[in-house]
Amino acid sequence: MRKILLLGGFFLSAVLAWFTVSNYQSAHPIAEENLRGLALSLTSAIENIALHDPTLQSLETFQSHDIAFFAIVDQKGLYRFHTNPDLINTSVQEAMRSPLLLGGAISDARITLRTGENAFEFNAPLYLPKETLFLRLTLHTYRADTVIRRARLNMTVLFALLASGWLLTLTLYRFTRREEQHELEMARRESLAQLGEMGAMLAHEIRNPLAGIKGFAQVIAKKPQDERNCGFAQRIVSETLRLETLVNELLSYAKTDQEPAVPLNVTEVVSHTASLLRQEAEQSQISIICDCEENILMYGNRDRLIQLLLNVLKNSIQAMPTGGTVRITAGIDGRNALIKVSDDGLGIGIEDMSRIFEPFFTTKARGTGLGLALCRKIVEEHGGTITVHSVADEGTSVSMSFPIHQNNSRS
Repeated sequence: MRKILLLGGFFLSAVLAWFTVSNYQSAHPIAEENLRGLALSLTSAIENIALHDPTLQSLETFQSHDIAFFAIVDQKGLYRFHTNPDLINTSVQEAMRSPLLLGGAISDARITLRTGENAFEFNAPLYLPKETLFLRLTLHTYRADTVIRRARLNMTVLFALLASGWLLTLTLYRFTRREEQHELEMARRESLAQLGEMGAMLAHEIRNPLAGIKGFAQVIAKKPQDERNCGFAQRIVSETLRLETLVNELLSYAKTDQEPAVPLNVTEVVSHTASLLRQEAEQSQISIICDCEENILMYGNRDRLIQLLLNVLKNSIQAMPTGGTVRITAGIDGRNALIKVSDDGLGIGIEDMSRIFEPFFTTKARGTGLGLALCRKIVEEHGGTITVHSVADEGTSVSMSFPIHQNNSRS
């Protein structure tokens, strides 16, 4: 996206620059045409005065802001009229004799006056009834050159704006790149910090069972025939199972390769998962109630969804040490399948709600802290969302939403 914007900016800048330069280049011919048109108009007016007044005295009152000076030369090369009266009846300087006096052709050119001013000289014949005279007309160019100055100013302003814009763009781009690099560096440091924290928690979780296993094994080694060794062996098995559970949850959380999604019946998956824990729940005086709509279809991985529901249900069972009820509901909400697990257990404190999905965060004495983190990962793998609402000492509800299969009757 950034490259597209930069290319678009380059293209727009090139178009604007081309348009402005073209406008400036076309201003010169326009100014020349304006001067030539003005010179022709003034020539026509002077010729008309000369026709009505052969003495040319009327030309003394002929004025225009655009005229620097003008003169009328006869065929002998004498000034018949000049805006400077002192030059009347004097000869034209040899250097100033142009093809106009020799051939009578119309000509024009840019010249520089002795004052240093740039001017426009126009030479043309004046056809009178008895003779042909020659007009030497010199015009000021500042009015006609306004179009050139304006085009030059527009070009200067545009190039200044383009330069400023690109300088600002490059500055912002450099700042953005630096900010991105800073964010990447901060993310890397945060990732390393989380990795260090995770490693410390993992080491703590593994060290405790290993210490127990080591201690019980040493007792058994010292007194192999002691009757208490049976209990110690059971402790070793228990701690080993605890380590195995931790390793399995770590592997599940670290799993990245996803298996192909297949159509699933959500109602059947919920009922099957509830049946797996119903006996364990009844031993703790906990009843599991399922209230699910029939034939809710979605795409997903059956084993991962069962693991998700097992983690949520086990949390609910563990949150009710004195018994209670776990209610599971499943239905269609718009284009999503909604599964909700509610209990009336101990709930979660407000201060812990913001961290419940963090890996290795747990409020249990022997918990791994990977349960809800794994739950969120599985839900996100299926393109869904998970939310938790809890009130301390009143209970917790976990809502999981997944995109449904297009063949659902209500979709």
